[in-house]
Amino acid sequence: MLNKLRPRMKRYIDPAAKKIAINPNIITIIGLLVSLVAAYQLSQGDLLGGALLILLSGFFDVVDGAVARNHGRRTKFGGILDSTVDRFADAFIIIGVIAGGYVNWIWGVLALHASLSVSYVRARAEVDGVKCDVGVAERAERLMILVLGAFLAYFLKTDLIMTLAVLVVLILGYFTVAQRLYHSYRQLN
Repeated sequence: MLNKLRPRMKRYIDPAAKKIAINPNIITIIGLLVSLVAAYQLSQGDLLGGALLILLSGFFDVVDGAVARNHGRRTKFGGILDSTVDRFADAFIIIGVIAGGYVNWIWGVLALHASLSVSYVRARAEVDGVKCDVGVAERAERLMILVLGAFLAYFLKTDLIMTLAVLVVLILGYFTVAQRLYHSYRQLN
């Protein structure tokens, strides 16, 4: 859903990306490191710092692709690296939430599983030629739910909101898996 905003964002991001002369793969790795620091902040009870760093890592995730496009440096390896780093970043962030004690570990692990499964179903469907970017909770939505949960939990001084955010990620993640499986079934049968 939020990925549909990317074309609108391009008009703002592309001019800046044209001025960035860094290898897009390095930008991808920087984003991964920022998400690792975000996870650490969350694990230490810093909801505000963790949320801000998740947003910063998302910024790097958008910029790396824009730099690659605008400098003619798109490569198959860059796409694989970007997708892999996204999975690591998702895992780091949810593990940080679990380590921070904001959610029971089983709910956190299931939210992580749901997040990874959303990406897996898309990748598997696309191997068989099915464009599978459907669903209510793609990566951007899941991260925004966690960021919003962290901000609200910080400002309202209640960790329960962070628990609810993880549960929403879990439920919407599995719902998105079901949507993608159904979409793939319809396309292949």
